[in-house]
Amino acid sequence: MSEPSRSAPVGVVLAVDPDRFAEVVEALRRAGLTVTGEQPVLGTLVGTVVEERIPSLEAVDGVESVDRERTTRLPPPDSPIQ
Repeated sequence: MSEPSRSAPVGVVLAVDPDRFAEVVEALRRAGLTVTGEQPVLGTLVGTVVEERIPSLEAVDGVESVDRERTTRLPPPDSPIQ
């Protein structure tokens, strides 16, 4: 028998109500978010979560947006395309 497949964690950036920051962050942790950085004054935080849990994060009261992290790669400085 094989184990059920589970997706790898993805990076997310969240905007939350800055007036309720600590409360919302704790609710996000309970919903499955592993917090890797916090900016309480700005009302933003970053973390990782399995893909299937993103709707749970979006449903937390006080969450304004959930975006997946994106990686942008630039060509090396000596590349012909700049």
